[in-house]
Amino acid sequence: MRLPISPQVRRALVALTATAVTAGTAVGPAVASGHPAKPPKSATPGAPGGEAKKEPPAGMSQAGGAQLGKPGDQLGAGAPALPPGLSALSWVVADADTGQVLAARNAHWPLPPASTLKMLFADTVLPGVPHDASRKVGDEDLKGMGDGSSAVGIVPGQTYKVPDLWRGVFLRSGNDAVHVLAAMNGGVDKTVADMQKKAESLGAKDTHVLSPDGYDAPGQVSSAYDLALFLRSGLKNKDFKEYCGTASADFPGGPNTKGKPFGISNTNRMLSGIEGVSKYPGLIGGKNGYTTNAGNTLAEAAQRDGHTLVVTVMNPQENKRDKVYTEMRQLLDWGFTAVGKATPVGTLDPAAPPASGDGKAGAATGAAAGSSDSGLGALGWTGIGAAVVVAGGAGVLVLTRRNKAKPQTDAVS
Repeated sequence: MRLPISPQVRRALVALTATAVTAGTAVGPAVASGHPAKPPKSATPGAPGGEAKKEPPAGMSQAGGAQLGKPGDQLGAGAPALPPGLSALSWVVADADTGQVLAARNAHWPLPPASTLKMLFADTVLPGVPHDASRKVGDEDLKGMGDGSSAVGIVPGQTYKVPDLWRGVFLRSGNDAVHVLAAMNGGVDKTVADMQKKAESLGAKDTHVLSPDGYDAPGQVSSAYDLALFLRSGLKNKDFKEYCGTASADFPGGPNTKGKPFGISNTNRMLSGIEGVSKYPGLIGGKNGYTTNAGNTLAEAAQRDGHTLVVTVMNPQENKRDKVYTEMRQLLDWGFTAVGKATPVGTLDPAAPPASGDGKAGAATGAAAGSSDSGLGALGWTGIGAAVVVAGGAGVLVLTRRNKAKPQTDAVS
C-alpha cells in the first residue's frame, strides 16, 4: 500500500539513500551500543570518519521558529562566538526552564538517534508501568532483540523489579531491559506505537520510531531538536531524573555471579567519569548512544547559577571516540555564558506564540514559532516503516506497512 508523504520527508529519505549509494554501502541496521565505541574499520554511513559527504536536507521543519529550519549554525544577537572545532552534524543548546533555544546547527535534520531514543521510551513507558511491579523474564520477552545489542545481563527465568530494569536501561543502555519493560507495557509493537504518539504529543515531528531501544532500522530517525524535547520532558518526571543522573548502581546477579548483585557504571561517561572522561560540574544527566549508522549521539542537562541547560549533539565527524563528550562540554560551557545574553533563535515550545525581545528578558524568539511541520512525524502514521532500499546502484524509496521490526546487524569493531 502506497501512502502519501510530504516533500520534506521524501527529500530526507532520498538523501539517506543517496548517501548510501555514494558510500557504496546500504543504509541499514547497525549494532546498538549504550556507549560510544571505536568507529568501524571501514567507513559506514553515519559513522565517525565516514567519507560520504553529508548535507542537511532542504526544507527542514520550522517547528519552534523559522530560524531553526535553516541549515548551518544559528546564533542570535549578543551571542558569544561558538567554540572552535565543532564537527557534529547537528546540535541544539536550549534553556530547559524557559524553552529558549540559544543556538543550533541543523536542529531539524532527521538523523539516526541510536540509544538516545531510549529517552522517548522512558517518557512513554515510565508513567504506565507500576514502580513497585516485578516480572519473571521469559524467553519471549527478549525475542526480537537486534544482534549485538547492548545488554545489562538479564537472565530468562529470573525475576526483576521495575527500578532495576530502569537502571539497566539508563546506566547500561540495556536493550534487554528495554524489551522486558516493553513486554510489561503490552509488547514491542504497542510500545513503538505509543512512543510515536508520545513524540507527536511533544511536538517532536522529526522523529519516526521503529524500535523501542534505538537499535537501527531503515527510516528510524530523530533530530537534535526532538532529543532536546525528550530530555526536557523527562526531567519533569522525578524517576526519569533520578535514573538518568545515577552514575553507578548494583544490578541483580544471576548464575554467573552465584546470585550476588554486580556493579554497573553509567555508560554516559560525562556523568560517571569513567574511561578518561571527566565528570561535568553540575551535570544532571542524560543519555548517550552509538551505532555505526548514527555515529555518537548524546543528550545532557546541567545546572549552573540558577539556569538549567539541555544540550544535544548528533554525530561528530572527527574520528575520535571522546569527541562527542568534548563537543558537549564545549557547548554546555558556551550555553552558560550565553544564557540571559543571547537573543534566542527559537523555542522548545513550538505551540507558543513568538515574542520579541533582546534575550535578556526571556524572549522566546522573533521567529515564527510553531510554523509548518516537515519531519517524519508529519507522516501522521503509527507503525508504518520507511525502508530505504539500495539496488542496482540506484536508490529506490519504498514505503511498506510495518508488521514487526526485524533489525539486522551491521558489525562494528
